[in-house]
Amino acid sequence: MRWVMALYLTYLAAPIVLLLVGSFGESWTNSLLPSGITDRWYLEIWADGSFRRAFSTSLVVCAATCVASVLIAVPFAYAIHRAASRQVRAAVRLLYLLPVAAPPLVLGFGFILVFSSEDLPFLGASWLLIAGHVVLALPYLMQVLVADIRHLDLDTLEIAAESLGAGFFARFFHIVLPSLRHSLVAGVIMVAAFSIGEFQLTNLISGFLTRTYPVVLLQAFYGATGFACAGTMVLLVLAVLGAAGSAVAGRVAAA
Repeated sequence: MRWVMALYLTYLAAPIVLLLVGSFGESWTNSLLPSGITDRWYLEIWADGSFRRAFSTSLVVCAATCVASVLIAVPFAYAIHRAASRQVRAAVRLLYLLPVAAPPLVLGFGFILVFSSEDLPFLGASWLLIAGHVVLALPYLMQVLVADIRHLDLDTLEIAAESLGAGFFARFFHIVLPSLRHSLVAGVIMVAAFSIGEFQLTNLISGFLTRTYPVVLLQAFYGATGFACAGTMVLLVLAVLGAAGSAVAGRVAAA
């Protein structure tokens, strides 16, 4: 069992290690490892205004997606839990899981058809990009929260609190939210990771000034290998920053 785990971890770590080595390599052509050591690729990325702008755009979109997803998912998941009919709960679960079954390209083409019209000329707007990320990421957060609520004895706690005179908002903020804090943090980290790496929908509906880092990163693969490796390593750092920031935000929201 240990060697299987070690093999699996090696399999996961090897591409990242190679990217890190390649990002500091002077040249990498038809060889196992690059030749030479340089930091020029990171300096070139930093000097490129499109990469800097995309980096900040990705962080803003990720943060907004996490906040919007929490504000929608928590009351929505609670409402599903409180629904009296089992059929209604099943139908609502099927509805919010639809974006997982549908390819992002389908949603992207729908956004293009609707928001590139004369009546709704919003294609490329930041809020539309955030809305698309929320639609795609919300099912993952919802699934975590609904599953956690199903295993918590919230009804008994709420009945006890209500018998002591606690109103709806007091029960929601002092019983429901604290009970969901762990699943909320885990779900928000998933949303952040998804938003940071999302490419298909973003590539279709983002404007020139609202391109996220994965979209801009595509152009790096048409240049030098070291530049592409450095750009990919920056994306990994961006994903870690997004996950860390969403974890902090999730803990604050659940406090």
